[in-house]
Amino acid sequence: MKLGVVGGGAWGTALAQVAAGGGESVTLWVLEDEVATSINADHVNALYLNGISLSPAIRATRELADLATCDALLVVTPAQHLRSVLAGLPIFNTPLILCAKGIEAGTGLLMTQVAAEAKPDAPIAVLSGPTFAHEVAAGLPTAITLACADAVLGQRIAERIARPGFRPYLSDDLIGAEIGGAVKNVLAIACGVAEGAGLGQNARAALISRGFAEMTRFGLARGARIETLAGLSGLGDLVLTCSSTSSRNFTLGKGLGEGMSASALLAHRRTVAEGAFTAPVLRDVARDAGVEMPIVEGVCALLEGKVSVSEMIDALLARPLRPE
Repeated sequence: MKLGVVGGGAWGTALAQVAAGGGESVTLWVLEDEVATSINADHVNALYLNGISLSPAIRATRELADLATCDALLVVTPAQHLRSVLAGLPIFNTPLILCAKGIEAGTGLLMTQVAAEAKPDAPIAVLSGPTFAHEVAAGLPTAITLACADAVLGQRIAERIARPGFRPYLSDDLIGAEIGGAVKNVLAIACGVAEGAGLGQNARAALISRGFAEMTRFGLARGARIETLAGLSGLGDLVLTCSSTSSRNFTLGKGLGEGMSASALLAHRRTVAEGAFTAPVLRDVARDAGVEMPIVEGVCALLEGKVSVSEMIDALLARPLRPE
């Protein structure tokens, strides 16, 4: 299986490194000329994944047409750009392995639904789980969920990307794998706020556990399975992302907790904190479905400048007592 990777940020580059781990050639589509030159000439992505030596089997290109001969594509573009990038891909029935985590603004669609509209003939899989790009690229032990409705295709993909330090677990619950990845980004912002505001480890543990309850309510309402939400792509990713400044979303929340404005924090970022874009969409979709998500509501209010950090915290703590 000849793999291509769409998106040359940190995560896309790390996945290209995994795919090239057996010596197989991998085509990596990147946006910037400097990234293509850096990868092809020096075998590094100095802009997004500095310090990692990349396999010479990775060939970077700025032409989407160069992906037309691939047997499957790992699509690692930011969630809000997925539709436009897929529209430009010169493929029809090539399997798409979606790696973006988010919900499309304006439509409220999950990434699988966006892909189904943009490339209706393409089989779709979802790759999601607790993964920091620099650790994956360095070969450190990682486990991840690979969700695919076609069991045969899922097995082929899993065998192609599996490495001694990269272990995919198969699932057929695409919705559950997607929802875990999308919701945890918003909850990671909340945990970062707690860190930046100095609220302590008890508060973070409470946010993770009560955030998981919100994720579960929303996921079940959308048709996800509880075991998927409690697995790598749900709870596993939530724990990782809510616990480290290696998480872009946690770092964004930490800055908010320290008193910086969302606009200032987002304006100076080269990489995308998906949770900032997913939060208002998730809030609106949850409201329409009658799903209560108070932590998500609080994050949205803070990002939109409607409340201060202390007001957000007070509102969560003042909620009526209820059974767990």
